[in-house]
Formats: sequence, structure tokens, C-alpha cells
Amino acid sequence: MKPGERVLLLGASGSGKSTLLAGLAGVLGGDDEGEQRGRLLIDGVPAGAARGRVGLVLQDPETQVLMARVGDDVAFGCENLGVAHDEIWRRVDDALDAVGLRVSRDHPSERLSGGQKQRLALAGVIAMRPGLILLDEPTANLDPDGVREVVAAVTALAAVTGSTVIVVEHRVAAWRQFAERVVVLGPDGRVLADGTPVSVLDLEGAALAAMGVWVPGQEPRLRVAAPDVGADLLTAEGLAVAREPAHVILSALDVTITERQAVAVTGPNGVGKSTLALTVAGLIPPAAGVLRAESMLASGLGPHPIRWKSRDLLPRIGVVFQSPEHQFLASTVRDELAVGPRALNMPSAAVADRVDELLERLGLTELASAHPFTLSGGQQRRLSVGTAIAVSPRLLVLDEPTFGQDSVTWSALVRLLAEVRGAGTALLLVTHDELLAPALTATSWELRRGAA
Repeated sequence: MKPGERVLLLGASGSGKSTLLAGLAGVLGGDDEGEQRGRLLIDGVPAGAARGRVGLVLQDPETQVLMARVGDDVAFGCENLGVAHDEIWRRVDDALDAVGLRVSRDHPSERLSGGQKQRLALAGVIAMRPGLILLDEPTANLDPDGVREVVAAVTALAAVTGSTVIVVEHRVAAWRQFAERVVVLGPDGRVLADGTPVSVLDLEGAALAAMGVWVPGQEPRLRVAAPDVGADLLTAEGLAVAREPAHVILSALDVTITERQAVAVTGPNGVGKSTLALTVAGLIPPAAGVLRAESMLASGLGPHPIRWKSRDLLPRIGVVFQSPEHQFLASTVRDELAVGPRALNMPSAAVADRVDELLERLGLTELASAHPFTLSGGQQRRLSVGTAIAVSPRLLVLDEPTFGQDSVTWSALVRLLAEVRGAGTALLLVTHDELLAPALTATSWELRRGAA
């Protein structure tokens, strides 16, 4: 790879893109953690010895937040590289501005949304000014403005510093003008295509789209008819939501969710989408107003989901967190899918049938014995969705349910959600995926700062 090259690395979910980036960053581990053949050299030395030359933004930004305050987190890499004190803080301010993370240096890192944490991780890498920048789906959970800001920031950084940049991304259209070279990995990790964007995406676009690559102009044309809605499940009146009582994010929400309804919750990063989802799911209490489970959902438990026990929530309100790893409990994929059904004391044969069905539908059959933490980001997301729908809840709350998917797994996941909806489950989908709401013919709730 030539110095200063801008590479877009594509491939189906699970093809090894993230693993390759980890190898280039020198963080794959030793021989006791896997097998490696051949060599990965940075500036002529093994990747693990190229300290400070490589910056990696991981697929899950939660794993890269190290410090309690935003400024300290961005400064962390520079401090480890021995950058002068005054220069560090100039770099911190420049990096935060470049990625559009407009909060103070003292802002608590834990109060950032998932999308804001993604910008924070990128700012930390930008501040280090490495020679090789590796970005693993850096815009996966960003709003449209955030996508443009991140692409512009990386473009400007590459132009000024001459850094080599490798981007793994499913949002191909957003990065096409940035990339000088496109490399496509096949399901077995072999290189299927390597060339200019024109020679790869235009001349081989149809074949690549068929294997799951998000080729601009050849996205899945999927639209599932909306079923008739049923009885009311959940009603919000004057609802306000907050992670901490003193920091209300949204207020004055008046909405109703009904059986077989699909709702796409959209809006900019940090507006409160995930907080609303967790409140609706009965996991954090309303800051004010009323969130009332109607009789169809409550079934004698009382109208307040926040007061229900976890066993009561399980068959009524399922939830998929923004970060899949936050909800994994078992040591194998198969056992993970069985956690919910077993908790509800389903017969063993029924549990096995349900798990086998979901493994097949989610494309995880060959990974049934794998540990959930060893899966790719896209595979983890499908597993997390599967664990939530395994018990057929009446309401399913999903935070970014399609991130990390190639076009083939995306289509399969949308069809599965449509079937779940058709069987009576309501869907509340927090998403930046502009194709998801039209595909499910979902109602859209666009949130604004402070209110909906």
C-alpha cells in the first residue's frame, strides 16, 4: 500500500474486515489467541512494534472511551506519545471541532450519546496524527450531518497530513469521492476485487451487490406492506425522559404505540432517541409525565413498566441495546438465543426448535458454538436482535437494529422484523438507516432538541 493512499475496504458481514484492521493496528494478540500466517508490516516493522504510527477507531465506540471527561479522552493518545502539553490541547480542540463534537473539554464522557462517542473516538485518533488511520464503520450510528462532518474531517486530515487511510464502511456512497482505491474481501477473506472506485463499483457492481456489498444505486428494493394495527399497547402523555433526573433531554411527548405498529425514531445524535427507547422499554423511569401500559400489554401487572420485574418484561417488552455486547450473557451463540425461552420455562424441545430457526434466519448456524464476543459487529447485531425476538414480546424496542449489515443480511433482517410485526408485535426502531422505515412502511417520529 502506498503512503497517503485512501482505501475503502468492503465485503460481506463476517468476511474479516475488522480482523484485518486489528491486525494492521497490532492488537490481534499473540499465538495463544489465534493463528496468523504471513506478515503485516508498518514502515517495514511488525505492526505490533509500530507504536504511534497507527490510529484505530473501533466498530463499537464504547470500547474506546477511557477517560471521564471529553478533553482528557481525546488527549489520552497524545499523552502516551509524549506530545508537549500545550500542543496536546491545541490538537484536542482542533480534533473536536473537526468531527463536530461541540461540547466542552470538561463534558462528562458518559453523558454522550452513542453517535457522539463515535465522534469522540475519531477525535482521539485525529489528535494523535498517525501515519496510518484505520476506521471501522466510523459513521454507523451518526445522523446525516454527522456523516458529512466525519467524512469531511477525515478528508481534510488526509490532505493536510498525508496519512494513509483505510475505511471499512457499509455506507459506500458517503465515502466514494474520498476513496482512491476499493478493495473487496470475499466470505473466505480472500481479495475479490482491487482497483479504482470506477473499475470496482461500476464495472463489477452487480456481482458485488449480489454478494452483499452496498453498491451505490444498487441497494435492496425492499418494501413490506404494513399490516392493520390492533389495540393500544403503550400511551405517553406529557412524557419527559432523562438518564439523570436533573438533565431532562426530551419533554412534552404525547404518543401511543399499538399492536403491529412500526415506528422509526429519528433525529440528530444526542437528541435523546436512546433515552426514549430505554424509558419506553421500562428500564429507566420517566422524568415526568405518564407512560402507561394499556391492558393489552399490562395483563394485570399494573400500568407502569418501570415497576415490573425482569421476568414480567421479558414476554411483553423486548429491547435491543445500541451496543450488542451490553446484553450478552452466555458463552455460545446457541445458548445466548436460548436465554429468554429458558427463563420463561419453555419445554426443551420447543427451545431447541426456536433456537435452530433463529440461527438459520440470522445466518448464524455455522457460528452456533462460537462465543458471542468473537463475532463480527454485524453478526453480534443480528444475534442481539435474535435474543430479543426469541420470546415473541408484544413490543420490541430496537436501537440501531441494522448497523453493520451487508445488503443481504440487511434484507433478511428486515424480512424477519416484518414477520414478527405481522404476528402482532409492535416495533419501536431507533435508527439512522434511511432505508429501514420505507422498507417496513413505518411511521416516523422525528425528535428535536427538547421535544418531539
